Amino acid sequence: MDTPAAVLALGELLIDFVATERGGSLGDVTTFVRAPGGAPANVAVGVARLGVRSGFIGKVGDDPFGHHLADVLRAEGVDVSQLRFDDEARTALAFVSLSVTGDRDFMFYRHPSADMRHRPDEIDEAALAAARILHVGSISTIAEPAASATRHALRVAHDAGLLVSYDPNLRLPLWPSAAAAKAGIRSLWGDADVIKIADDELRFLTGGDDLAAARSLWTPRLRLLLVTRGEQGVSYLLGGREGHLPGFRVEVADTTGAGDAFTAAVLAAMVQHEDLLEDAGALEATLRRANAFAALTTTRRGAIPAMPDAERVDAFLAEHVDA
Repeated sequence: MDTPAAVLALGELLIDFVATERGGSLGDVTTFVRAPGGAPANVAVGVARLGVRSGFIGKVGDDPFGHHLADVLRAEGVDVSQLRFDDEARTALAFVSLSVTGDRDFMFYRHPSADMRHRPDEIDEAALAAARILHVGSISTIAEPAASATRHALRVAHDAGLLVSYDPNLRLPLWPSAAAAKAGIRSLWGDADVIKIADDELRFLTGGDDLAAARSLWTPRLRLLLVTRGEQGVSYLLGGREGHLPGFRVEVADTTGAGDAFTAAVLAAMVQHEDLLEDAGALEATLRRANAFAALTTTRRGAIPAMPDAERVDAFLAEHVDA
């Protein structure tokens, strides 16, 4: 019998069509490169790249794109036994334009897409309970029945004693309004033990992006809050401790998936070092490695195709030992 996945990621799995030209709007772009994506799926692949068994929970269309995505995850060593196929809705698509600095603008095709139709009864509760970490994002809470499936998975995870990781993953075009996005993102906040939030998402929720703003989001269940700041690194709150780890400067091709890569590195380390949340020194070493993993991911286009393996991360850190 296969070893159960230690980290299960639940949510959207889609195709990113990433512009090959920089600086133009989506309407001006003439060429795109197909890349598998979806934030939770990116995390699952990142965890697997770092040598920790992972799995994906979600739904795609019973169409060529959906089966391609299943093949990609399977080839990466991600357990896809909880990936479902929908014969009534298509796999989600996103078209992504890139600024001259590699930042992104998205247009989504989800009207509805198969991931939005994921149902609570399609979740394998026994497989979920056998994991150690459940990772979820906010996108799966936007529409029913996926929102109910997400909350059902969280209840199972809590009952089984899993750590819950949460990514707010702000994508305003997918929400009816900014107010709905704030409410939806905050609706899962109290369910999480670990939250990774980008500085722009923190500003969206609180109006500020410093650690005081982050502290305003602390909850009784929360154990670790991470605020990622691009090449400036990451700030953290760990119980009564706080700190900052600088990032790495690299030549950026595409920032897609960088935050997911960072999250994956943290979750993989939590599996490999069970006492990580009790040891601030070990956590800081992990965050430096996560910064490196994220930085390397930005040096290639796409998310899943761009993520490095553990050996490349080790080599990069060795080159930057004094950085």
